[in-house]
Amino acid sequence: MPGMPAPTSGERQTLIDFVAFQQNAFFAVAHGLTDAQARSTPSVSALSVGGLIKHVTAMQQAWTARAEHAPQFPPPDPRPMEDQIADYADQYVMGEHETLAGLLGAFKAQNAETLRVLAERDLDTAVPIPHDVPWFPQDVDNWSVRWVAMHLIEELSRHAGHADIIRESIDRATMYELLAAEEQWPETDWITRWRPAAEV
Repeated sequence: MPGMPAPTSGERQTLIDFVAFQQNAFFAVAHGLTDAQARSTPSVSALSVGGLIKHVTAMQQAWTARAEHAPQFPPPDPRPMEDQIADYADQYVMGEHETLAGLLGAFKAQNAETLRVLAERDLDTAVPIPHDVPWFPQDVDNWSVRWVAMHLIEELSRHAGHADIIRESIDRATMYELLAAEEQWPETDWITRWRPAAEV
């Protein structure tokens, strides 16, 4: 992955490329972490790198379903509300039984599904707004698939920034050296690949 999305001539491809770029940031920020490190919460935040990867996987799944089923709502969750609330809270926590490789595998699969839907759906399709969610607008009835794509960029970039800070708190690693290591960029006077402390 290059350090920036490539220029494109069309709106759809630009949206897709920027979503993909922000998706890929999580593979870089997780590069070289152990399961224990991915599960750790070294900053003042209660969030971990693994928990953030879980959250952005579930977040994309929810918004992708809204876009795919538009102009209808996605099928309702049949589970009791208590189970739905518990599942939402669990999205932010990497459990003791979970592995970073497993979380990244689920994330990669959801990334592909997100990009597929954005490639196939008409960007002007109306995506209905549920009015029982207090932080959603009450005076607007629809977003569009285009809006959903922009919102995914917003959500992914916000949480990639969270993950950057947490990763730097773990071992002081920063984004470009992690990208260089993840993507095997040639080393230059400007950038070297991240290496575990024992190898530095």
